[in-house]
Amino acid sequence: MALFTAALHPNLGLGFLVLGSSLHDTLTRLKAEPQRFPKLDLLYSPTQPVTEPVILTLPANGIRLRFDGPEQRLRLIEVIDFTKSRITYQEKDLVRPSNTQGGAGDAVIGPAFKNVYHRLFGPTYAGEYIPPPDNGKSGLGTYILSYPGVAFSFPLPPSSYSPDKDVVNLLSTTTSQTATSVAIFSGKSWAHARETLWTEVLPSVKSSFLFNKSKDVIPDEISLVRIHGGGKLQLFKKWTSSSSRISLGETTPQDLVAELGPPDAIYRKNDQRLYIHKTRTASHSRSRSQGGDYKRPDDLTDTDQSSAHTGSDDSADEAIEDEFIGNVSGECFFNYFYLGFDILISPPVPPSPKPPSQEAAANEDPALADNPLKAGTSDRLVATKVVLHSNVPGCYPFNRHRRCRWEISYLDPSGADAPVDSETHFNEIEERLREEWSHTYGSEDDAKQRQRGMVLNRGWGDSPGSSCEFLGGWEDSGGGLAAKKFDGSEDSTTTLYGFPGLVFEVLKNGVVSAVTVF
Repeated sequence: MALFTAALHPNLGLGFLVLGSSLHDTLTRLKAEPQRFPKLDLLYSPTQPVTEPVILTLPANGIRLRFDGPEQRLRLIEVIDFTKSRITYQEKDLVRPSNTQGGAGDAVIGPAFKNVYHRLFGPTYAGEYIPPPDNGKSGLGTYILSYPGVAFSFPLPPSSYSPDKDVVNLLSTTTSQTATSVAIFSGKSWAHARETLWTEVLPSVKSSFLFNKSKDVIPDEISLVRIHGGGKLQLFKKWTSSSSRISLGETTPQDLVAELGPPDAIYRKNDQRLYIHKTRTASHSRSRSQGGDYKRPDDLTDTDQSSAHTGSDDSADEAIEDEFIGNVSGECFFNYFYLGFDILISPPVPPSPKPPSQEAAANEDPALADNPLKAGTSDRLVATKVVLHSNVPGCYPFNRHRRCRWEISYLDPSGADAPVDSETHFNEIEERLREEWSHTYGSEDDAKQRQRGMVLNRGWGDSPGSSCEFLGGWEDSGGGLAAKKFDGSEDSTTTLYGFPGLVFEVLKNGVVSAVTVF
C-alpha cells in the first residue's frame, strides 16, 4: 500500500482533504485511489442519517473524517494513528518516520510534546483537561493542547493534573510526552470551535489556497432549492446572494447551461415499465379505459399516474459522457452529479397546478405568476422535471449525487412554522401537504386512498438506476409485500408518494431520499 503523505494546514485541511468539502466529493476522490485508501468505513445514524453527523474512517491510513448531517460538509479531520501516514507541517515531519509499518519497537508513535511546543507550533495558551470516564480502563485523562485550527491530545493521569501547573510542567512527564491524536478544525481554539463545530458557515473551498494549487475544477454550489409550486423552482448559490430560476415547461437546455454550466453527463432512457399506471382513468375506477385514454405518459396530469412514472426517472450509471449540448435532439436527463440533481429535457408539457396558497401570492409577486406555454413551440425541448437527491447514507444510490437541500416554500408562506425541507420527516411533510390540498379531497378516507405508497426495489435487475421492480401497486389494499434488502448494509427498497407537482421517494426510516418536481 502506498503511504499517504499530506501537509497539515491549520484551519484549512490535511493535504487534499479540505474543511468544507462535501461528503460526495471526498468519497469520490478517495475511491479513485484504492491503492492509497484500500478501506473506507462509513458510520451514521440509521434513524437520523441526515441530521446526525456522518463519520468516515480510513483505517489503513489512521485518519477519521467527521461531516455534519444536513449539509454533509467536512467539519473535523483527525489523525488517530501516526504510524500509517506521513504528516508534515511547513515541510517538517510531525512524527519521525518509522522504519517499520505499525510502529513496532522503539519507534515514536505520535508527535512529541517538545517537538510540537518548541520546534513546530511554538507556545500557546493553557489547554483543557478532560478527566477519564468513570468506567475508563486506562485511568488516563486527556489534555487538549490547542492552537488556532489545530489541537493535540496528550494522555495525562488525574494524579498528574493540577490547574496550578503550567502546560510545560504538566506535559513534560514521561507518560505524557507523546500525543495520541491531532484534530484539524476551523476556529480560534478547540474549546471555541466545539460549540459551533456542526453549524458554522465555512468559507468556500475555492477560497482556500489548497484548492488554488490543485487542478480540480469545482462548480459553483447550489446551497438550497426552493420549491414554489406550479413548476417553479429557485436555486440559491452558496456564498453569494444570487439565485437562478427554473420554470418547468419554459426553461431551455441553453438556459440551464448558461446558469449551471454543462451537465456532468447526459443520460437517455426509454423505460416503459410504469406505463400501465399512466393509462388508468381519472376516476381511479377499475373499469376498462377507452382508446382515447391512452396517451403519452407526459400528456397525463393525474397526480398518482405522474407519481408512478416519475419513480423510474432517476439517472443511472449508463450516462453518456461525450454528448454536446447543441446535439440534444430527444428526451434525456441532464445529470448534475456535483450539484445534486437531474433535469429531464423533453417537449413542453403544462406544469403541475399551482398550490392554493400560491394563488393569492401570484397576484403580489410577478415571479410566481403563470407563464403559459407559447404557441407553436411544441417541437422545442425544455426542462419538464427536476429530481433532487438527498444522498442519504444507507440508501441504494448513495454517493451517486452530492446532497441537495430543498424546502417547500408554499407550505409556510408566513414563516411562522418550521420550514418543510430536506431534513423534515416524511410524516410531517405528508400532513402539511394534505392540509394544503385538502379542498381537492372528498374526505379523509379519500385523501388516504389517493396518497397510498407504491413500493419499488432498486436492488433488482442489471442496472441500479433503471431498476424499478414493484412489490405492490397503487391498487393493492395491503400496501405490498415486506421490503427486501439488496445486501447487509444497503436497503434498496423505497416507497413513492405522490402529490400535485411532487413525488417523494421515502426510505423505511421516514427520510426522503429524493423528491421529483414536475
